[in-house]
Amino acid sequence: MLVLLPPSEGKASSGRGAPLKPESLSLPGLAEAREAVLGELVELCAGDEDKAREVLGLSEGLRGEVAKNAELRTAGARPAGEIYTGVLYDALGLATLDTAAKRRAARSLLVFSGLWGAVRVTDRIPSYRCSMGVKLPGLGALGAHWRGPMASVLPEVAGSGLVLDLRSAAYAAAWKPKGEVAGRTASVRVLHAPTRKVVSHFNKATKGRIVRGLLTAGADPKGPAELVEALRDLGYVVEAQAPAKSGQAWSLDVLVDEVH
Repeated sequence: MLVLLPPSEGKASSGRGAPLKPESLSLPGLAEAREAVLGELVELCAGDEDKAREVLGLSEGLRGEVAKNAELRTAGARPAGEIYTGVLYDALGLATLDTAAKRRAARSLLVFSGLWGAVRVTDRIPSYRCSMGVKLPGLGALGAHWRGPMASVLPEVAGSGLVLDLRSAAYAAAWKPKGEVAGRTASVRVLHAPTRKVVSHFNKATKGRIVRGLLTAGADPKGPAELVEALRDLGYVVEAQAPAKSGQAWSLDVLVDEVH
């Protein structure tokens, strides 16, 4: 099972660990594309601060993020699972998983990123600020920048099992499973059952709990139909829609009554 996650906007501090070693990151086929984004981002943020804030879409209160980006090559690095924080990651609670579940998380979870493309939760990265919606002056829109490299690398990473897609729309734009891979991909929405609407905080927290539940239970669904059964075994109400034709992903709606 491969689980595709969005990053978090807010991130923990890098700490005092050893600096980034780009060559140590998973998915080495993304190395050239990563270096292109990293180089331009560092250069942008080491220059005109106001221009950098405008490009990155940062408020005055987040001015310090620009200086942080300028030091990415020398800043301390920590496992990505410790860097990403926020609602989904709080609910997922990687640090409190048992040993077996942590091993499954290391194998299964892939976090998408405007800067890194995608990383494993064990990859050591510095704290940064660069969403997939950013348009860098030289490279342009990051979603478009990543599509080619992702199309080359991700099908092999997906292997032959289930792909559980929990990404938000901006990050889903960087790679869309196609062909045979799409047929074993399940894209999940979380809906407030009484209103059948997506509630952002609720959506993220429930997705985090879903991943935690699957990892803790040792669930290993081989495809979308088996995933539906695994989620129902965990107590979730799931509505599944199989693709109308080959080359399309399954759509799963998880219905939850209470918003919390």
